[in-house]
Amino acid sequence: MDAQDVQNDLTHVLMSREDVQDTITDLARQIDRDYADKDLLIVAVLKGAVMVVADLTRALHSHVELDFMAVSSYGSGTKSSGVVRILKDLDADLTGRHVLIVEDIIDSGLTLSWLKANLESRGPASVEICTLLRKPEAMKVDIDVKYVGRDIPNEFVVGYGLDYAEKYRNLDFVGTLAPHVYS
Repeated sequence: MDAQDVQNDLTHVLMSREDVQDTITDLARQIDRDYADKDLLIVAVLKGAVMVVADLTRALHSHVELDFMAVSSYGSGTKSSGVVRILKDLDADLTGRHVLIVEDIIDSGLTLSWLKANLESRGPASVEICTLLRKPEAMKVDIDVKYVGRDIPNEFVVGYGLDYAEKYRNLDFVGTLAPHVYS
């Protein structure tokens, strides 16, 4: 699926495929540097982070373990409810491990704040966050994010794992969804 397939659904392309890949490569370079000689467990937050974590782990030059967690705070709407439910928990034990949560986007930060606190309660050596995108204007809680690919405007974006009603995830770029689609 490419931009022509959804051109009437988007107002503009925010990050091209090349922009996304360059950003992922930069994030991988920072993570490789910071976690050299450390036992790193990458926790991908499903479903949105699948594309990010797949490309990020391939761009890394060090060994990592990968696990997945699914949490929900959205229901069927476009804004976080703030009530978090674990849909799929981790398989790995976090005790003494360096954990890197990988997200596609940080919007309000409410879900991620809850998730970080939950993982920190499991006895890891450290818990850090990596995200492809962050919306500073939408943040409702102060959360420390060690790796940010790009700050973006407070617009509804889709593609590269980001969805609306489970659609648009398979775009290889990030675009702003036209209001007529979700209004």
